[in-house]
Amino acid sequence: MLMRRRTLLHIPLVAALLVLVISSCGCTGGKSGLPVRYRLEIVAEYPHDPSSYTQGLFFHDGELIESSGQEGESAIRRVDLASGHPTYARAFESTVFAEGAVVFADRLYVLTWQNGQVYVCDPQTFAIRDRLPYPREGWGLTTDGEQLIASDGSEYLYFMDADLNDLRKVKVTRQGKPQYLLNELEYIDGKVWANVYTKDEILIIDPESGHVEGIVDCVGLLPYNLRDVRTDVLNGIALDPATGKIYLTGKYWKRLYEIRLIKQ
Repeated sequence: MLMRRRTLLHIPLVAALLVLVISSCGCTGGKSGLPVRYRLEIVAEYPHDPSSYTQGLFFHDGELIESSGQEGESAIRRVDLASGHPTYARAFESTVFAEGAVVFADRLYVLTWQNGQVYVCDPQTFAIRDRLPYPREGWGLTTDGEQLIASDGSEYLYFMDADLNDLRKVKVTRQGKPQYLLNELEYIDGKVWANVYTKDEILIIDPESGHVEGIVDCVGLLPYNLRDVRTDVLNGIALDPATGKIYLTGKYWKRLYEIRLIKQ
C-alpha cells in the first residue's frame, strides 16, 4: 500500500519531466517528424515528345519550357502542352550535355552536366547571352523568385544569386540521414520538390532546414504499355503559377501528366 502511494505521488512529477523533455527536443510523440506520404491522382494526361531526355521543366509567361540532355541531343524548347510538340527550340553544341533550367531575373539559365558552365540565354529567343563558369556538376535548377536553387547529385541544395555566386547551401536529410541523387527541382508553395534520380518518388524539402517533409509515391505513373527500350526514369516537375496545376514527366517518356497529391 505504501509503495502504491509513493508511485502515485511521483506521477505528477514524472509527467512534468516528460513535458519538459518533449518540449526541449521538439518531439510531439507518435509519428511526428516523419515525412508525410502522398500518392498521385492523375487529373489529365498529355502527349510528350519521346525524343526528349527531360532535364528541366517549368512554366514561364504561361508557356511550358523544357530542357533536354544527352550529347548531340541537348536543347531548350518551348512546348505546346496539348500536343507535346515543340513550338520553338534551340539546340546546343554536340559536346554539351544540358541539364536543369529556369528563368530568373529576366535570364534563362541552363545548367550543363560536366561541361563546367552555365548558359545564360534570352528567355524569349533562347539566344545565348553569356556562358558563366560553374564549379560543380549541374543537375537540377529552380528559383524561389529571390535566388537560384540548384542540385548537383549530392545531398546538398545550393542557393545562388543571379551571377551564380553561392549564398548558402543546405544539407538535405531524410529522417536524419543524408539524401543523395537530388535531381530536377521545382519550387512549390514555399518548398523544394526534387526528383530522386533512378527513383519513382519525389521529395518535398524545407529549403531552410533541408528536412524532407514529404514523399510522393510515383510508382506506376507511366504504364508499361507506354514504355519501350529507350524509356528512362521519372524526371520533370512543373508548376503552372497561373493555374496552380502541377505536371510530371520523365526522360524519353511518351506522356506528361497533370497530377494532384493525395495524403496517404
